[in-house]
Amino acid sequence: MDVMPGAEPFSFKGGKLGVLLVHGFTGNPQSLHPWGEFLRDAGLTVSCPLLPGHGTNWKDLAARNYPEWVATAQGALEDLSAHCPTVVVMGLSMGGTLTLHLAATNPDRVKGLVLVNASVVSKDPRLKILGPLKLLVPSVKGVGNDVKGHDFKELAYDRVPLKALASFVQLQKLVHSELDKIHQPLRIFVSREDHVVEPENAALIASKVSSNDVKTTWLEDSYHVATLDNDRTQIFGQSLEFARSLAGS
Repeated sequence: MDVMPGAEPFSFKGGKLGVLLVHGFTGNPQSLHPWGEFLRDAGLTVSCPLLPGHGTNWKDLAARNYPEWVATAQGALEDLSAHCPTVVVMGLSMGGTLTLHLAATNPDRVKGLVLVNASVVSKDPRLKILGPLKLLVPSVKGVGNDVKGHDFKELAYDRVPLKALASFVQLQKLVHSELDKIHQPLRIFVSREDHVVEPENAALIASKVSSNDVKTTWLEDSYHVATLDNDRTQIFGQSLEFARSLAGS
């Protein structure tokens, strides 16, 4: 299936410090491209895969599930680790959820992680009826382009397929149960105002992981897709500094 222009996976060859970037649900690598370019310009090796069902159309996503997303992220991590002795995984939204899973299941490969508005729980009451609803309603209005600034627009689906959403909820539950297995240094960025993911996720994650080095930074001028928003340079700069500290350079 054809990938939308701008939604393609990307990679940049650099030094021995590697960063795996993971995009969010109904989004694609476009939301992380400026971040990847920033890290590339700093000399890092960067990989950002396209998760199955994303970057094409929402009907494609409806036929996918979280084990496929996990497998793609895992494969990208293994490929990057083969070339880079130090790998830091960074994710936006569901990409942050997958980042946590990779850290829990690959303690030797993942040296640190950076989360931007990651999600492991949702308080939306409609999720309680998602099981039967997904059999009756194929999709609902999309949640993409939650951006406060005017410099970028997110290239995302205008519909959310409920079958895929139900699979994402399963992933959330899995990762929530794995948080205590995470021991790596962790940086959490959370938007004060987010119309997609409840900011309370940040405190929950910080309290449940077993990491001794956890820092949470509140973003005061960005919505959900903060990697394209007004606070993006803060995320980029601090994540670079963090990655370099883990590599000892």
